[in-house]
Amino acid sequence: MMKRALLFSLLLATAGCFRTTVLTGLPEGDTKIDLPWQKSWVFGLVPPDTINAKPRCPNGVAKVMVEQSFLNGLVGSLTYSIFTPIHPVVTCAR
Repeated sequence: MMKRALLFSLLLATAGCFRTTVLTGLPEGDTKIDLPWQKSWVFGLVPPDTINAKPRCPNGVAKVMVEQSFLNGLVGSLTYSIFTPIHPVVTCAR
């Protein structure tokens, strides 16, 4: 029982969250491209597919936010970081 509690605590501790935001300086519009489970592999060494924002953002991109939610981190921990999903959100410019 103690080993299970220790393992569960270790999984929770390693399933951390992060968020990175890049601002381009353009004013934000109403259109967002939200992709909650982008597939990344082997600690992120194999990146997810490129997001083609040009068709949905004809005026450019105002903000790009990439995070790893708790659930993304938990899945990454359970797969020993072989599968490490991320959650990008692209906000189009006005």
